[in-house]
Amino acid sequence: MGSPVVWFVVALGLLLLAALIVAGLAWRRLRELRVGGIDVALRASKDGGRGWHLGVAHYRGEEFTWYRVLSLRSGPNWVINRRDVEIARRREPTVSEAYAMPAGSTVLDLTGPDLELAMGRDALTGFLSWLESAPPGRSVPWAS
Repeated sequence: MGSPVVWFVVALGLLLLAALIVAGLAWRRLRELRVGGIDVALRASKDGGRGWHLGVAHYRGEEFTWYRVLSLRSGPNWVINRRDVEIARRREPTVSEAYAMPAGSTVLDLTGPDLELAMGRDALTGFLSWLESAPPGRSVPWAS
């Protein structure tokens, strides 16, 4: 059997090793997501607007993919198709919301997926350009 001190040191060492592995995987995920991504905070309106989640978004053709920063999921947490989304309104974040989103953000209330997105000025310009760049022959039902 071994002494309790030895068991404690072994358990503590294994716990430390597990924490280092998790931290390394989280750092790797964040580093991979940052390449070519933009900082976007997201809140699902159907949840009653309970909380903002920080994430990184990428454009993939007709899709806007959003990855939550602190998630074990390997794929995107939300996929927004350009054809299914319209901007219902824009607003500035409230004082209580501003802590959870990128600096200088504008909040977009989207219809279709019933989401709110918060992004900085440069990211907003890119998102509006992506949203309005419809293929030839297709009308754009929204106005920025």
